Amino acid sequence: MIDSPLMRSAGRELLSLALMDARNHTLHLFGQYQKALEGVRFVVPQLATINPPLWELGHVGWFQEFWIGRNMQRALGTRCAPDHTRLASIEPNADSWWDSSRVPHDTRWALALPDAGSCRAYLLDTLESTLDLLEKAGDEDDALYFYRLCLFHEDMHAEALAYGAQTLGLLLDKPLVAAFTPASLALQGPVLVPATVWQMGSPAGGGFAFDNEKAVHAISVPEFEIDAQPVTWAQFVEFVDDGGYDRQELWHPDGWSWLQALAAGEGRRGPRYVEEIGVASGAVMQTRFGQPMRLAGNQPVMHVSWWEADAWCRWAGRRLPAEVEWEVAAHTAARRGFRWGDVWEWMGTTFRPYPGFLPDPYRDYSEPWFGSHKVLRGASFATRARMKSPRFRNFYLPERDDIFCGFRSCTL
Repeated sequence: MIDSPLMRSAGRELLSLALMDARNHTLHLFGQYQKALEGVRFVVPQLATINPPLWELGHVGWFQEFWIGRNMQRALGTRCAPDHTRLASIEPNADSWWDSSRVPHDTRWALALPDAGSCRAYLLDTLESTLDLLEKAGDEDDALYFYRLCLFHEDMHAEALAYGAQTLGLLLDKPLVAAFTPASLALQGPVLVPATVWQMGSPAGGGFAFDNEKAVHAISVPEFEIDAQPVTWAQFVEFVDDGGYDRQELWHPDGWSWLQALAAGEGRRGPRYVEEIGVASGAVMQTRFGQPMRLAGNQPVMHVSWWEADAWCRWAGRRLPAEVEWEVAAHTAARRGFRWGDVWEWMGTTFRPYPGFLPDPYRDYSEPWFGSHKVLRGASFATRARMKSPRFRNFYLPERDDIFCGFRSCTL
């Protein structure tokens, strides 16, 4: 139950267990960083796609303390004033270290952060405070809103630790590598989805919802055909074999510029981390957590940008799905073979607010990214099961290929 989508409506007892589970998972993943990096004092390259490991760890505790322990309006839920005066942190420097709204990304490498032991102690103390307050909280959705938000926020940062380990080439324990390997897919033909009027968005009164999922609105959806599963390596290799990375006519102009910059800098002619593509055999070697791994042809293609997904679709005479199409298929076509949850899937849709959107108190979650980011739907093998909702909207810049992302296609 504590790692189930039902956690969006969980009461205090299950939330308490889930928060402890999330913290244990965070610390377990951080332990992988500790084994690899403690000897070099957690020094990692300054990259736009990751955070310094000690910053990532401390931020998880800071966010929970900021929105629960220090938040005197926590019982108001989404009616909480985002900028009201808060209680002081148990760590005097917490805001100057870990407030993501006020500490620019590029400055986080220069901070005099506490050591791993002190960060772990801070996470223990903040969780203890959270659980004490949760025990006294009410049972209604407003009273539990911030506990659910902090749970899912921590789950998202745990996945960030996973793809950060991939970015840094950290050697993970074998059970984690096995858990972080996408399954081979049983391929089947596309699914035809009949025309419908779809109620898009998360309904009010249904437990927790992220602000970008609100409000519910009706969309008329014509009949469409969509792949039953994400595009596989075998399918993507055909695109590479046909000169897909050398044919400008297949690429969005901005995508072509992105590709040429990478080709000039690192010789990119395939998805990220791919060391070898055997065009004749269909075999793909991709570095995964610091080790080269031979990938099966029926595994979903992974670590592709939106630009690459869009170029493949143009080559194949297909297109990326609209968000609403993916959502309709996820809700209605599972019995006909529609499968999701192996990799995050790029949509053809730019990330925009739904009609009637109002930001929730955590204002920096959605609103700053509207119009610039692309939507991804589904989940990956590194996503906790309680995060896996067919209404959840993930979003990244179109050039991001470090996350565990792939795509599927629709007929034109």
